[in-house]
Amino acid sequence: QLAGGGSMKIVNQTVPLALKTLGYSEDQIAAIAEYIEAHNTIEGAPHLRPEHLPVFDCAFVAPGGTRFIPWRAHVLMMAAAQPFLSGAISKTVNMPRESTPEDIAAAFMEGWKLGLKALAVYRDGSKESQPLSTRSESDKGAQPLPPPRRERLPDTRQSITHKFSVNGHEGYITVGLYPDGRPGELFITMAKEGSTIGGLMDCFGTAVSMSLQYGVPLKVYVEKFSHTRFEPQGITSNPEIRLATSIVDYIFRWLGKTFLSEKGTEPAALPGGSEPGPEAAEPEAERKPAAMKAGGRQTGDGSAMALAAQGKPGQAVLPATSTGRPASNGELRTPSAAPAGAAAAMRRGLAEPAGEGPSVMRLPSDGPACYNCGSLTYPHGNCYLCHNCGSSMGCS
Repeated sequence: QLAGGGSMKIVNQTVPLALKTLGYSEDQIAAIAEYIEAHNTIEGAPHLRPEHLPVFDCAFVAPGGTRFIPWRAHVLMMAAAQPFLSGAISKTVNMPRESTPEDIAAAFMEGWKLGLKALAVYRDGSKESQPLSTRSESDKGAQPLPPPRRERLPDTRQSITHKFSVNGHEGYITVGLYPDGRPGELFITMAKEGSTIGGLMDCFGTAVSMSLQYGVPLKVYVEKFSHTRFEPQGITSNPEIRLATSIVDYIFRWLGKTFLSEKGTEPAALPGGSEPGPEAAEPEAERKPAAMKAGGRQTGDGSAMALAAQGKPGQAVLPATSTGRPASNGELRTPSAAPAGAAAAMRRGLAEPAGEGPSVMRLPSDGPACYNCGSLTYPHGNCYLCHNCGSSMGCS
């Protein structure tokens, strides 16, 4: 069986000559050859004497057979030729799949003792797709893949709830968390219970929850469902996601901003676990009171999102800029004297320092709606470009 598919049958024409040299008659040679053609092995052939079996051994076990050249014979053949060569011998020491690590180590040690300059060992079945195999996949008795395993959340688990509004349609996103901070379930509740969209969102959240528990990465969902377009769509109540092309688009872009870092990895720790919190990061005397404003933001040097102050996992702190306004376009700006929450976010890999200045983690950002097709535009130089129709907002 060849690695890329298909098969090739190697016909050994030396068997009749070998049998004749060993003293077999023409009738016996014909009967043995006929047996080999039918069974693909010489083992069990009529008229063949047991002491002659080793003469016909091969590097691989023949289909339906059990014999093969022992690995020590390969090494001895190489050692017999090595004194007559200036370089190394290009020959593989074939081993059956039942070989142990001790057998492989013994082969290398034996080759060293016999003066070989190089030794290559290949164990049958060590590659998923090996160059040559004497058995088809059905003959190998390959074990079926294990069934998928569901990683259930503990009965008591932490969760976060986020309220959203897309073009006047309000709802709530509740994400249940594993002890290490990974999202494991998703509940989507629309404000108008009983509506068709509410029922669909409920079933969709259940399906996502099941797949998350069966190991589907959140990054796959974020990449697949972000910017899907259908009604209702429009302006949202989230300053970090100004426009949403659908409720599904908003949900997964929010999940991506909340639980995924710039590299698409999930948070490494959950508040309350081994990750030190603000209390451990700053002395009591250095902590400053936070003045909360409507909209869930703080002002002053310690400005941060209210949810981050409450220990929201995986959510990097969004401090205010020098003008007192929060950073826009989904950029995370962390001044040199960042609050403890930002320091913890940087320890988790959510923000990476850029020299001595402020560090920036660029998240997917939105521009104004395209005047031609209505899709979201994206920063392109000093203007915005629509990826849907190619229109440019102000630049040629």
